[in-house]
Amino acid sequence: MTLSADSESGLYSILRRVAGVGVHVLCVGFTVFLAVVARPGTSLFSWHPFLMTFSFSFFVTEALLIFSPDSSPIQRFSHKIKGRYHWILQTLATTCALLGLAAIFYNKHLNNKPHFATWHGLVGLLTVLFAVMQSLGGVFLLFPKLARGWSLAKLKRYHAASGLVGYLLGCSSLLLGMSSLWFTTAVHSLGWYLAALCPIFSALVIMNQVTSSYMTKKRFQT
Repeated sequence: MTLSADSESGLYSILRRVAGVGVHVLCVGFTVFLAVVARPGTSLFSWHPFLMTFSFSFFVTEALLIFSPDSSPIQRFSHKIKGRYHWILQTLATTCALLGLAAIFYNKHLNNKPHFATWHGLVGLLTVLFAVMQSLGGVFLLFPKLARGWSLAKLKRYHAASGLVGYLLGCSSLLLGMSSLWFTTAVHSLGWYLAALCPIFSALVIMNQVTSSYMTKKRFQT
């Protein structure tokens, strides 16, 4: 028995919505889980994993899903309102990322440890710098007249594409952090694999929904 084109399209839409809801649940659950493991406030270092997870697992994920045609929590709001919420969430994400970077940098300074000596440290630094540049790039969407010679549509395309790259960098940094001695000592066996599944699943769903949303808009424009 084969599905009709309409039935297949409807099933695909349902799966996308279920996956989107799953990402919402996972990003909250993963952030809470890391907060329990890190116990922020017990040490200077504890703020680093907590703030970085809050930034890239929660704020950035929600900021991207706001524009999803299937998973946005404010689906019926106008694009302008969604843009404002996106800007707020991205600002919070960048702030948390900078504070998290400052916490680990100062902690290593106090303990006379080398800075950015691991893949996690290097990718993490690149991710934070990319997040800052991405946020600054968003200013041109708020004030497109500043970008002379660039259409608003082109700015949106480049911003969406670079935002997806930044999100994948963030997920990669989280995964590398979960391979650190601190995390593998605190989380063992099945718990580690379940934790690692969260950023992997979120990245796959975000990639699918961002690219599908772009292709849908492109079809309507042609």
